[in-house]
This record gives sequence, C-alpha cells and structure tokens, in this order.
Amino acid sequence: MTSNPETAQPADPTVFIVDDDPSICEGICNLLEAVGIASRRYPSAESFWESREVANAGCLLLDARLPGMSGVEFQEKLQQAGIALPIIFMTAHGDIPMVRKVMKAGAVEFLTKPFQKEDLLQAIQQAFAFDRARRHEQEILNGIRARIQSLSERERQVVELITTGLTNREVAEKLFLSLVTVKLYRRLAMEKMGVTTFADLMKMWEKHNS
Repeated sequence: MTSNPETAQPADPTVFIVDDDPSICEGICNLLEAVGIASRRYPSAESFWESREVANAGCLLLDARLPGMSGVEFQEKLQQAGIALPIIFMTAHGDIPMVRKVMKAGAVEFLTKPFQKEDLLQAIQQAFAFDRARRHEQEILNGIRARIQSLSERERQVVELITTGLTNREVAEKLFLSLVTVKLYRRLAMEKMGVTTFADLMKMWEKHNS
C-alpha cells in the first residue's frame, strides 16, 4: 500500500491522517506503508471534509488541536452528519476533560504525542475491526430494508400487526379480511423476506425498527 492518493485502492481500509504538522504526517505515512496499510494525509479538518472521503472504509487519525476547526469540533460535525468513521485522536497537549469528552462520544483511542508505533498500530487494527463490523451490520440492514420495500401494502400491514403479537384471526378482524387471505399475505411476505419461520421474520422486523 502507499500514502499516494492516486495509487491506493478506494476499497482498501485506509487511515485518514488529519494533522497540520507535515513531519508527523510523513512519519506516520512511512510507518503505515511499511506494514502495508493505505493512508491519506490532510492538513485540516476542513480539507478532509471537502475530500468527500468521510464515507470510505478505514479510520480517522485526528489531531485534537488543529488550525480552524479543531479535532474535537470535527468529531461533533461528523456525528451530526451521521458519519460513523472510527476516530483515533492524537495530541501533544491533551487534558483529562478533553479525553473524557471524545471517548464518551465514541473515539476508539486517544494517543499522546509522541506515541509508540505499537500503540498506534494496535489502535488502527481496533478501529478497522470496528469499521468492518459496522459496515457489515449496515449491509444486513440495507438488505432487510430492500426486502421490506418489496412487500405490497397489504403484506406489510399483515406483518406489522402479526409482529406486535396479534394472531392471524385478530389481524383478519382488524383489517376486515378473511382468515385465508391473511394467511396468504403472511406466506407471501415471508417468501419475499427470505425467511421460513416466524421467529426469523420477527428478528428481521425488530432489526429494521431498532
């Protein structure tokens, strides 16, 4: 892998380094290249935001104190935008309140400069693992949503009522349908959802609504 944006593959998990100190960025990029981890470097939070790479796989290695928007402020901006890219904070001038704030907000790690390369690499692997799990979960959820969207209005109504605990007969009475028709809608819905048991249908519906 390489720190060159033109040669790193977009699909590869990448460490996005945001630090205004060129020597720090250079050293980290060289270390990551040596162990086969792709990286990109940015001098400010604003430049990284404008790069539109915030949705790519990997993690963000973010200096807490930056010119312009600080790392702490950028973490808040990402949260408000619904972007869950894992963040590893680093700084030479941290304090306990800052550490508590960013960790409570979901940061993976907080490293104090100068840090050991082993600590950095361990934090990166932890962040990559978190990002993989998060993206896998999102793929599952997207698949469930697509299947639900394939349901007809009646099929969805039947499933919504059944998953609240109502029996087929109670659903039929509520929707003014025959019992046979409710059972048909239920069977068709389960086929479209790709499940064979009601328990699996319940799990998918709960995941979708969580």
